[in-house]
Amino acid sequence: MKYKWLNYKQNEEIIVFFNGWGMDESIVSHLSPENYDVIMFYDYNSLKPDFDLIMLNQYKKRHLIAWSMGVMTATLFDISWNSKTAINGTLKPIDDKYGIPERIYDLTLKNFSLMGAKKFFKSMFKEEVSIPAISREFENQKSELKALKEYKANENFQYEKIILSSEDKIIPTKNQSAFWKTEPNIISGHAPFNHFTKWSELI
Repeated sequence: MKYKWLNYKQNEEIIVFFNGWGMDESIVSHLSPENYDVIMFYDYNSLKPDFDLIMLNQYKKRHLIAWSMGVMTATLFDISWNSKTAINGTLKPIDDKYGIPERIYDLTLKNFSLMGAKKFFKSMFKEEVSIPAISREFENQKSELKALKEYKANENFQYEKIILSSEDKIIPTKNQSAFWKTEPNIISGHAPFNHFTKWSELI
């Protein structure tokens, strides 16, 4: 698992962002950090972090914001959070009832191609949204897709805030609603970040 500082000014509070599959910082680069340090974790080919998580304890408050596959991945680390937000993901992201139907996931992995990846990223957004340029190697994304299927969430983990899009074509909205027992609360596709201007709006 890789990390990247999106803002590091030694502030008192930190936002820890667990990104989705295949992503980099371009998906959230427009968000203002305000008075927060912001660190992003991504590339879940391995769950061994390149970052010493003990360093997070130096902050007065730690805020978790997890999106898509990051919602599941974030539960696998023993960190004390002051707030926890899940965005368009569940603790069972590959599941016929609560996530991406397993058959669809397996077919995506089996037939994964460069063209398929571009189509996938396009389907994350509503038509009027410009798609950011993702700087990840194709083979790296493909191996991450395979690795994610092997991970199982800590199902005792509890998120406090759920952001659920009405038109999610990646993890079906109805499956997320069934898992969280809540209705959509934002009109958006799988990637809703264009609706926000600063990180604090997600806490």
